[in-house]
Amino acid sequence: MYILASGSPRRKELLSLITDEFEILVSGCDEFVPDGTPAEKVPAILAEQKALAVSKLRPNDTVIGSDTVVVLNNEIFGKPKDKSHAHSMLKALSGKKHFVYTGVAVAENGSVRSFVQKTEVEFYELSDETIEKYISTGEPMDKAGAYGIQGKGSVLVKGIVGDYFNVMGLPVAETARFLNLL
Repeated sequence: MYILASGSPRRKELLSLITDEFEILVSGCDEFVPDGTPAEKVPAILAEQKALAVSKLRPNDTVIGSDTVVVLNNEIFGKPKDKSHAHSMLKALSGKKHFVYTGVAVAENGSVRSFVQKTEVEFYELSDETIEKYISTGEPMDKAGAYGIQGKGSVLVKGIVGDYFNVMGLPVAETARFLNLL
């Protein structure tokens, strides 16, 4: 049995494109990343922590952990703390290219393995009015980088290079291959 160590409705939806044979068990683990860790390595570290925490509860199952970060100039943009924080993130991303990294970890039989997928995203130039209008939808508040490419945030995106589903939070094709489900 597969266990998804995430409460994200987007990850649930994306994993269901690969398999219907999974349960959800949120890890609730304390996330820790050593100082000085390169931004592109952070998602794998966090995904591994989540997968291993749930694997301790379900040692006979295959546990999938995942974490997504938005990175601009080596700075990680996580989920916004409040509307002001969301505004500052979106303002920083305005008119620029940034990277979305998603780490996927699979824990089984006491060991864990992981990979990181990278996608480049370019935003249109955004006015303060556009940013405020988007924030007023409430959508950015639980999303890395304060936007959801699959929702109303799609109008902010000029283009992407790489895996669209990676930006949503789970690189579907690479995850299916990693799990040997093809």
